[in-house]
Amino acid sequence: MRVWGTIALALSLAACGMIDGRSDNTRPQPRQQSTERLPSPSTTLSQCLSGLDRAGVRYRRLPDREFSGGCHARDTVQLLQVGVPTRNLGAMTCPLADRYGRWVRDVLQPAAQRNFGEQVTRVDAIGTYSCRRINGSGRLSEHGKANAIDIRAFAFADGRTVTVEDGWNGDSRERAFLRDLHAGACRTFEIVLGPDANADHRDHFHFDMGDRGPYCR
Repeated sequence: MRVWGTIALALSLAACGMIDGRSDNTRPQPRQQSTERLPSPSTTLSQCLSGLDRAGVRYRRLPDREFSGGCHARDTVQLLQVGVPTRNLGAMTCPLADRYGRWVRDVLQPAAQRNFGEQVTRVDAIGTYSCRRINGSGRLSEHGKANAIDIRAFAFADGRTVTVEDGWNGDSRERAFLRDLHAGACRTFEIVLGPDANADHRDHFHFDMGDRGPYCR
């Protein structure tokens, strides 16, 4: 869609890339992709960035962007390393990036080990920033603020891939794994939506840091 293409270009993001230093074709990604000078971070942002540093998360701070329709990307980062390669991560608010890192470390990998005896080697996200409204509502989606992430699948070292769409009601281990991820997300993010929320989320998890939470479905 033209609007998305323009926005993605403006954000200077490789929307189909992966964090953790690898792209889909496994070529290393540069840490710095922009020479734009950024203003000093606010106290709140500085504290959030310090938290990422302490957690060992590698990131690149991004410039603030304002778009039509009330959409914006403020105080955002591009995650470069968070413990597991993740496809399709664009601009994310710093608090969302921080919570995603916690979820990977404290929820995702323990659940993978508990249910399958191995670690997740890749997360397939659908994206983060996208200027759109909530379906059936005039309210701006948290995606329109770079404050949400959608995730649809998880790959393992043995070649197994667990998708939200097929695994939610799949075999017992996949069901348990995905429900562990969902329950852990409800303890980590402000708003969590999964296949039981509505038809729009039958094939992915939606996590965001919106101020209408906490809400888990």
